[in-house]
Formats: sequence, structure tokens, C-alpha cells
Amino acid sequence: MPASPSTARAINDRLALGLLQDRGPLTAGQLKQLTGLSRPTVADLVERLGAAGLITVVGESGAARRGPNARLYGIAADRAHLAALDVRTEGVAVLVADLVGRVLAEASVPIEGDTGTGPAVQRVVAAVAGAVGRAGVEGPHTVGIGAPGLIDPATGDLRDSAGLPAWHRSLSAALQERLPGARVTVENETNLAALAEQREGAARDRDTFVLLWLGHGTGAAVVLDGTLRRGASGGTGEIGFLPVPGTPTLPSATDCSGGFHTLAGAAAVVSLGAEHGLPAPATTNGPGAAGMVRGAVERVLAAREPAGAGGAGEESVAEGRPGGGGAVASAVGETVGAAGEHEPGNRSAGAAGEPVATWGAATGHPGGRKSRPVAEERPVVGGGAWEELPAAGEPVMAREASGGGPLETRGGEEPPAVDEPTGREPVTAADPAGTAAGADERFLSALADRIAIGAASVVAVLDPGCVVLGGEIGHAGGDVLAGLVAQRLRRMSPLPTEVRAGALGGSAVLRGALLTARDRAQDTLWSDPSRSPVPS
Repeated sequence: MPASPSTARAINDRLALGLLQDRGPLTAGQLKQLTGLSRPTVADLVERLGAAGLITVVGESGAARRGPNARLYGIAADRAHLAALDVRTEGVAVLVADLVGRVLAEASVPIEGDTGTGPAVQRVVAAVAGAVGRAGVEGPHTVGIGAPGLIDPATGDLRDSAGLPAWHRSLSAALQERLPGARVTVENETNLAALAEQREGAARDRDTFVLLWLGHGTGAAVVLDGTLRRGASGGTGEIGFLPVPGTPTLPSATDCSGGFHTLAGAAAVVSLGAEHGLPAPATTNGPGAAGMVRGAVERVLAAREPAGAGGAGEESVAEGRPGGGGAVASAVGETVGAAGEHEPGNRSAGAAGEPVATWGAATGHPGGRKSRPVAEERPVVGGGAWEELPAAGEPVMAREASGGGPLETRGGEEPPAVDEPTGREPVTAADPAGTAAGADERFLSALADRIAIGAASVVAVLDPGCVVLGGEIGHAGGDVLAGLVAQRLRRMSPLPTEVRAGALGGSAVLRGALLTARDRAQDTLWSDPSRSPVPS
């Protein structure tokens, strides 16, 4: 049955608007070519969308740059405005943007732990109102909020969660009251980070992947066949509560102490770094732990850079992007090839079988070619031995182990106990005493051991083919940490899994909130352009 004229117009309008959103400004001729529509149909939809205030002429194209055929049409950026919030335990980040995502104003407001619900909400609402005012707009059409915790699938509201501030749950209603014309929506922060990494970051070529959030807390987001999966109660990805080996307790329904969060949350990472003699950060939150990881990666890469080498490798380290090109990547790649490897603790975390960091309440959450042994017969969980660094930018794949069975020891010998000397511990030219960069290596190795436990559990159940290490810590570890995790996954799982470092770090939540707000605003505005009022 053929579509009615009105239905056909709506389909064509959405097609054209989607192209303008994805590709940027286009001429009528380009719209005709990309849509396959006739010239009169394209002319009609351009006129209709322009009259509705959804598109506008943004420039001209071509050598002559004059005449109707040269006009470039784009989404009317000021047709609506958006606000996005990244809600954390210790504060909120806010931005205001136009309909194409251009940021017009930003704000942040810290919230101390002893701040009451009312004052905390008032501070955040005032920060949003201030950002809207500085952006020079009357008010946002849509507000997107990213927050830790579970979202009730029936109501769309944050559920009451132990360990999370009560003001989180009051924020949505307060914003709706202050901004009565806006559509306010809330989404789990890790889900928004996955959306941002898929649209703008490390997972742009994947429609099935898992994002493992490594920041102040831990979490996971599951995207299968292009669709974000939330679960029956909205709790898909609450990996912080995952029972794991090597912890002294089990998590409970109200406290993730003893779960994966105890191994890989920011405070546990800082404790692990302190055990290995790394400089302590000023804070034990996500950025603090990320700074510790980033520093370790940079020092390891610098120590392994051939004397006199410079260029892209040095620039990458200087800019805080571990594992750039140049001599560092080249030397690392040679070593890897020779070995056959491809974003509140109170106790220190240790090797397997020793107590690891625990806390009371959930907070939400190379130079040269010198060959170094890769102790494949050692247990994966625990202190771990340093393994070869992957080449920066090289795809990191945890491939299926031969035979898919347990690893065999060499010569029939029993594997050594964790932390028992084996005579195979790495001694590098850059660090013959096993200090300095050696401590950084051991720290990153132990951290990869911990992260791999959570990643292997997810892979065993979902077989996503790709795990993105997101959050501040995953981003700070870069290709180096992703490579070490992939090596461990190859040993622990028969399922080939690529491991990538998140590209957006801690900013992923705010970007995801903005993308979600934009999608929902456009869905409303584009649903019937003929009835969309032209803004005053």
C-alpha cells in the first residue's frame, strides 16, 4: 500500500534533516543526489523545512558562489537550545548548546558531602540558570542529565540507591519546576558514556560492544546490535556489584564492597599505586587515579624510548596521549612482535589471596629490542608479571588461546605461587634495579590483572567482540593498559575480544547527555515540521 502524500513528505523531511545533521550543510543538488528524490520534491521540502524554521541558508558553495543552486542549507542551530548535566557525587558539570551541538556556555558547581538536599539542588539549579543566561537564550528545549545509579524503566527517574546523595533524586523535578517549558530526562551515566564513545569516540565502527567505566566508581554499558540494553530493572552493567576473586568479602544488595568496585574503583587504584611506590595524587577520585595511571604510562614509555629519539612519541607523552607514534611506538612494536604478543579505601590492595581495598559504602559508585620474558605460566589474577607493551595505535586483540583450554606449564612444572620469585622477573636496561619505571610497569601489570577480571566476566556472558575501557582511568591508560588487559583476556577466555582505550575519558558523560538531549529535541521538532512554530 503506497504511503499517503503527508506520510511521504514526513519521511522525506526526516531523511533530509538526518543528512544535514550527519553531513553538515548541503546544497539542494547534493540533497537530490543523496536522497534520490526528484528536483521538484527536493525544492518542495527545502521550502517547507525553511518555513518551519528547521533549516536555513548558511552559506554558498561552488566556484561562482551565487544563485539558488549554490546555497548551502543547514540545520537552524538556534531553532532550539539544549542543556546537559553530568551529575557526580561531589558536584555537577553543566553546558548549554544549540541544536547542532555547539557549546554556548559551561558551568560547574562543587557539592560538599555534608551539603543538605535543598541547598545542593538550589546550587545546581542556579548553575544551570546562570549558564542559560550567559548563553543568551531564554531557556532550553530539552535537558539531558547523566547520573550514577539505576534508572527506573517505568518512570524514568533515579531509584533510591545506597551510597548516593539524596539530592541526585530531587534534581530532575527541581529543574522541571524552574524550566517548565523544557523536557527533562535522566539516564545512567555509563550508558551515556557508551553513547558518546559510539557516536564520537572509540566505538564509532562498532554496533556491538561493552564499555567498562573506570573512574571514581565502576560500571558497564552494553550495546548489542546498535541498541543500548538497560535490563528489566534498568540495572544492566552494575558490574561494581560483581563478586570477584581476591576480595575479603562479598558485595551486598546495598554495598558493593567486595565486588569488582573494590578491585578497580579509583580509591583501589590509588592504593595499588601507593603499594608500588608511585606518587600519591591529591585526591582519590577518578581524576586523581587517572593522573596516577597516566604518569605511570608516560614514565614507562619515556624510559623505553631509544636515546636521542624524539618526534611524535615525545609529543604524544607531552600532550597526555600515551602511546603516540614515532620511536616509542616503533621500539615497543618490535619488542611485542618478538614476544608474539599483540573514567575511599582504608586498606592496601595486594596480590591474589591477600586483602584488597575495601570501604564501607558504595560511592555510586620501550628502548631497544631487548626481549623480556612474558611469564605465561603465572596466574593471571594477582600481582602479575609485566608483559610487553603493545604498539601505540595497534589494534589490540585478545585472541583465542590454543585449544581453548587451561594454560599448560612448561616442562610439567607446577606454576609458582603468586609473588614467589621465578627467576624470570623483568630486568630492563632502563631500570636494572627494578625501581622507577619498573615500579610503574608492575603497577600497570597489577592494574590490568584486576580490570581483566571484570572484563572476562562480561565477555564470557555477552561475547561482545570489543571492550572499551572508558572513564578517566581507561582513557589515561591508553593503548598500553588496553594492550595489557587484552593479553590477559586472551588467556582467560576463548572468545576473541578487541580491547580499546576510551577516547573521551571523563567528558564522555557530558557529551552523551548532550547527544541524548539533541536527539530528543530533534525528534520532537522534526515529527511534524508543518506545525513547528517559528521561533520569535
